[in-house]
Amino acid sequence: MAVVRSKKPSLRVERALQRDGHRVLAGMDEVGRGALAGPVSVGVVVIDESCRSAPAGVKDSKLLTPAHRERMVRPIRRWAYAYAVGHSSPAEIDEVGIMGGLRLAGLRALTSLGEAGVVPDLVILDGNHDWLTPPYELGLFAFATEAGPSVPPVTTMVKADMKCSSVAAASVLAKVERDAMMVAMSDDHPVYQWAVNKGYAAPEHMAALEAHGPCVQHRRSWRLPAMIELVEPTAPTPEPAGEPTSRGAAGDEAAVSMGHR
Repeated sequence: MAVVRSKKPSLRVERALQRDGHRVLAGMDEVGRGALAGPVSVGVVVIDESCRSAPAGVKDSKLLTPAHRERMVRPIRRWAYAYAVGHSSPAEIDEVGIMGGLRLAGLRALTSLGEAGVVPDLVILDGNHDWLTPPYELGLFAFATEAGPSVPPVTTMVKADMKCSSVAAASVLAKVERDAMMVAMSDDHPVYQWAVNKGYAAPEHMAALEAHGPCVQHRRSWRLPAMIELVEPTAPTPEPAGEPTSRGAAGDEAAVSMGHR
């Protein structure tokens, strides 16, 4: 009889890496990369040898209902050795591109861990591209110095969120936090219905963009329908040409949340 392997994430990969000497491991994943509005967010969950199997039900956030994701947050935080979520604002994404935005959000999450004295020996990054390690030789990311500690070694893995419990848990924390941010911002910009679509290109979002144009929380460097500059009564005076773009509500502070067991 053929052996059917479980499709649920496990710690099999993490344990092998720990046996190779990487005792403190960080699983990392992003959410919001393809959205038209709102931040891009990066979650990180750190485990060591004392962390046993992940809480039942942990899997890639895309495979869970919103209610299930929210129920998983507290067990994940109790289970993890440490955790954090970092964000990069739409204005920052416009300034440095989506890869730079991912890097900034990831560095902010790692900085938050570092401030609590947690420095991973290795980061497991979902996908096949290391967007976390700053390409200093290109001279494009002066903001990297703001983020504090140097980036630990990174290993990439396609479908890591389907295989590694730490990465799946990181995706859940990032997704829940970003979704909550989009719901809160929807109160100020109700026409886009972000409470429902979370800033992605859903029909109601696209229709609102066509009718009303983008707002400060949209990624204006992206190909958005009806790119109309809206001037709101409370909008600040435009900055002189050549000056940095002002940040939106999720801008300069680009919230970081973290915890450490």
